[in-house]
Amino acid sequence: MKKQLSLVLAAAVSLMVGSAFAEEKEQTITGKGMCAKCELKETAKCQNAIQVTAGDKTTTYYLADNAVSKAFHSKVCKGPVEKVTATGTVKTEAGKQVLTVSKIQ
Repeated sequence: MKKQLSLVLAAAVSLMVGSAFAEEKEQTITGKGMCAKCELKETAKCQNAIQVTAGDKTTTYYLADNAVSKAFHSKVCKGPVEKVTATGTVKTEAGKQVLTVSKIQ
């Protein structure tokens, strides 16, 4: 009985760890780049955001604060940039899509 319980626990832990790593898959998004404070009026301080429209649905990706994001911010803070392509990992935080970029152009 203890052996079966151990196997069940091991399987459950494997599934949880596997799903955590599945969220870390890099993806590339293309959309309209803008400042979440200046343009969207959604944050208290300047932050990059990319809005992606697919059909009737618009998703806003807020860029995590890192060196790549900071270096790009001056391009979107004064006004929206129509086409921005960013690559990184996406996770959901407080109901928002947060993209940690490794590359942006």
